[in-house]
Amino acid sequence: MTARQTIDEPPAAVPTTAARPLVTGVHVRIFLASFTLLFFELLCIRWIPAYVRYLSYFTNFILLASFLGMGLGILSARRATFRFPSFPVMVLSLTAIVALNRFELNIATTDVLYFGSGTTGVASAESFILLPLIFTFVAASFVPLARTLGGLFTQTAPLKAYAFDIVGSLAGTAAFFLIAYFSLPPIYWFAALAALILLLSSRATIARSAALMVVACGIVLFLQSGTYWSPYYKITLTPAQPTGYHLDVNSIGHQSMIPWQEKEPFYRRVYELFRGDSFQHALILGAGTGSDTATALANGVKAITAVEIDPVIHKLGAQLHPDRPYSDPRVRMVNTDGRVFLRNTQEKFDLIIFALPDSLTLTSSMANLRLESFLFTQDSLAAAREALTPNGVLVLYNYYREPWLIEKLAGMVGQAFGRDSFVSTYGGQGRGAVIINGPRLAEIPPEQFGPYREEPVAPENTELRVTGEGYMGAGARAPATDDWPFVYLPQKSFPTIYIKGLAVIAVISLAAIFWIAPRSTLRRFDWHMFFLGVAFALLEVKALTTFALLFGSTWIVNSLVFFAILSSVLLAVLVNARFPIRRVWIFYLLLFGVLALNLAVRPEALLFQNAAARYLVASVLIFAPVFLANVIFSNAFRDTEAADVAFASNLLGIMVGGMLEYLSMLFGYHMLLWLVVAFYAVAMLLRNVRTRTPALSS
Repeated sequence: MTARQTIDEPPAAVPTTAARPLVTGVHVRIFLASFTLLFFELLCIRWIPAYVRYLSYFTNFILLASFLGMGLGILSARRATFRFPSFPVMVLSLTAIVALNRFELNIATTDVLYFGSGTTGVASAESFILLPLIFTFVAASFVPLARTLGGLFTQTAPLKAYAFDIVGSLAGTAAFFLIAYFSLPPIYWFAALAALILLLSSRATIARSAALMVVACGIVLFLQSGTYWSPYYKITLTPAQPTGYHLDVNSIGHQSMIPWQEKEPFYRRVYELFRGDSFQHALILGAGTGSDTATALANGVKAITAVEIDPVIHKLGAQLHPDRPYSDPRVRMVNTDGRVFLRNTQEKFDLIIFALPDSLTLTSSMANLRLESFLFTQDSLAAAREALTPNGVLVLYNYYREPWLIEKLAGMVGQAFGRDSFVSTYGGQGRGAVIINGPRLAEIPPEQFGPYREEPVAPENTELRVTGEGYMGAGARAPATDDWPFVYLPQKSFPTIYIKGLAVIAVISLAAIFWIAPRSTLRRFDWHMFFLGVAFALLEVKALTTFALLFGSTWIVNSLVFFAILSSVLLAVLVNARFPIRRVWIFYLLLFGVLALNLAVRPEALLFQNAAARYLVASVLIFAPVFLANVIFSNAFRDTEAADVAFASNLLGIMVGGMLEYLSMLFGYHMLLWLVVAFYAVAMLLRNVRTRTPALSS
């Protein structure tokens, strides 16, 4: 690797005068390469699922692929004869493959419920190989740029290289924060990526790189035609007959903006049981484009607070819904997370509606949480109960698809109120249901309905009508909680669909490592750094999920937490650069002490009413171990003689940690801290025996 290395050359190439990069300075190029890698990672996580149906439920697989690709690329820098397509070629190939194939990831499983997809039936043969194919191609796309970064890491002091890497990652995070804030479409993302690529290109290849990125941007511009982009989704609208629109997110049917009279009958069930004009103030969580609000207004509800997490979906509803519900002076619109609103409000409502809040996407690529996961927990339902007036009523309705989910939610609601829930189920397509509970339910004579009973429905009957009704008691399903917020799992388990997917990923990863990495490099693999990476990935997951619980599952919270984590890492690097830390075991002891404190204090205990106190205590508990862990990492990284191998080992460890996050489905998120303690203990034992690889001359 030479001082003039660019993204278009293998590390061992000897540059000529014509190949001199436009940007000089190893540190600046490390910053730009890291900026580009992080930006491209976030771009893949946002852009690919928008065109591959149902991949939004598996964005963490894309994250795992990015870590694998970066690790492989850095390790490949040790092979001077290794040939791989350039980064611009890989970016163009990625856009072209997504555009030409329009993949669909069919999900055929009953282990976990995915809204928008069928849960039974046989998926096509292509679907079983689609996820591994996407994983492999995304990982390969990161190899050429990470290969450049690996070579650059050998040209300067390890700690200084790492510091510029973190600053570049911070810049990438900030850039995507602005993209989400302004709801910019993908052409802006790819244009920014193209600018970064050109800065990293040599004069000899800048024209070719520019031409490739122009074509890629052309494909992106063509694909985004007629779409809107929120911080969470690609949104498309199609006209409905006779009036209104159907709204799809990431190519999945999501909402319909049509007159309230044409909406499903379960929207109106609560007003059939109780006069609508008897409700003084309603809270609608998951208000979307406004159909629930329009129905409430039409039935005489006097005041409504409508809460919606997606600002673009709300804006489209305000502009295009034929009933114009958000223009009514009786309606107050709030753009926030529903669980956060319940926690912070001082108001009381005599009607609270959980209005079909099925997000179709994950909160973060680091955790297998959906946007609404913390809204459907036993703790959240208790918060809703506290927000009701003494004569209030809570209503949930949706196409719940599976009978077990209706039973589970009815049992959770019943547990929150200490009485059986009233349930109406609807036959036909989608298995709709309404679940009602609250003090006002006492107005209905018990003998009017009795225990829940259901009449059979012929399979060919798709008419949405009441087929079952009555009071449903608590079932045997484990309730979703703030520690185990998996309402769409029948029970605590490690679903087979994820076991198979992760097993395939593990095979692909091992095969790629042995194919790309030189044998001599594999013999110098840094297991100390690997286990530090495994532990840190799980620590990141715990930080993100805790802050999502405490402050909301919004894109802003996730961005700020990730930014804070990177800032903690940078601070730890600066501490190691300034102070010669010789007794690292002291920081290990401090780390284990803070982790023990986190084990003792569960996140649910931090749900203080005072937001400032909640933030202060949570920040100390969460970011103290992040900082200490990175003091340990940067101390070891400072002294390494093979910075590229150490960094790649750490990235591969982070990938494995991301795979272990799925154990939360079996044990809950708090139990992940025990794994964090175990892996840091292994890293501590390996600290003094880790291999010290002599640097190879370039």
